[in-house]
Amino acid sequence: MKHVEFNLPTIIRAGNGEFQKTGLYLKEFIKGTRIFIVTDPGIEQTGFVIEAIQMLQRQGFETRMFNQVRPNPRDVDCKAGGEAAREFRADAILALGGGSVIDSAKAIAILQCLGGEPQDYAGRNNVPEKVTPIAVVPTTAGTGAEVTRSSVITDTAKKIKFTIKDVHIAPALAIVDPELTYGLPPNLTASTGMDALVHAIEAYTCKLSNPISDGLALQAMKHIYPYLRTAVNDGNNQEARYNMMVGSTLAGMAFSHADVASVHCMAEAIGGLYDTPHGIANSMFLPYMVEYNAGADLKKHATIARTIGIASPNDSDQDATTRLVAEMKLLAADLSIPTFSSLAEVSEYDFNYLAESSYLNGSTSSNAREITKEDYLRLFKIAYSKEYKEISLQK
Repeated sequence: MKHVEFNLPTIIRAGNGEFQKTGLYLKEFIKGTRIFIVTDPGIEQTGFVIEAIQMLQRQGFETRMFNQVRPNPRDVDCKAGGEAAREFRADAILALGGGSVIDSAKAIAILQCLGGEPQDYAGRNNVPEKVTPIAVVPTTAGTGAEVTRSSVITDTAKKIKFTIKDVHIAPALAIVDPELTYGLPPNLTASTGMDALVHAIEAYTCKLSNPISDGLALQAMKHIYPYLRTAVNDGNNQEARYNMMVGSTLAGMAFSHADVASVHCMAEAIGGLYDTPHGIANSMFLPYMVEYNAGADLKKHATIARTIGIASPNDSDQDATTRLVAEMKLLAADLSIPTFSSLAEVSEYDFNYLAESSYLNGSTSSNAREITKEDYLRLFKIAYSKEYKEISLQK
């Protein structure tokens, strides 16, 4: 019987058209008049940033834009953003973009107020005081970063990722509008959607799961899985886009109050070394890790299969879990998720380093099944082989 703490300081405004109320919402929730907008060049080109600036200016806000965010946000860019926000004397930060933008905004808020390097705040609860208030408008249905207390940043010198986890960096306001995802291309919809599914599955199966995170994770799966293929194949399907967006936010709430696990450990290892986009990295390792973990908790993995509708209550836990493993492989293939070996930068000479980096990740201990550096090494080799080889469900 676990003791549970649930702390969600984020006010969520979700639904079609909510983005159009950004100026009104910030006027209601943010004290001050100076809004520092964090985004990336791709989002800037969509026109969303100009819309946001115009909405904010109509409400009397002064704005400044910072667009130096790249996939897998870098420490050097966050530091530049912190200095720019401090110079601007920002009263609040508005993050408009995907997970990299939102994670960058969290680090920028810290550095504006407290200075130093992003690495100074790595780990759990190392942000000593409140920082600049953050409002977020996610433009992908994937990371759930709009409701998490985490910021994952790349250390450019060491080529590894580190995580800042602290309730002080949880956004004050999340404006979750599915309409912003209508224009996403199929490949990005696929990788970010699988990323959201990874969050739900790992939150539910990890060792730090609890009854509240379990409920959120299972509900997230009900929104994500039935609509993921449709969202990829028909990007303007309003029902699919709505459910994917809501599911992503629910999954973010789930893992933020539990943890992720070894899929993320492997994904962050290759993201740090190769700069692989996080959604793709998570997506390509999910099938292997579900197969590796399933035997450690057949009941929970069977529950996932029944929740997403690929197994019935009459199926045994073993049969339901077998179906889940097969479906995760089929889903990755159907969505054209790149294989590990298809990444041009990948070298087998790096596998030992990647295994070590994965093992040292703080979420390794949360994985449903005990996992060693040697296990990670074997999984990298299996993923690289292109073949969906069987992994024994017994230790």
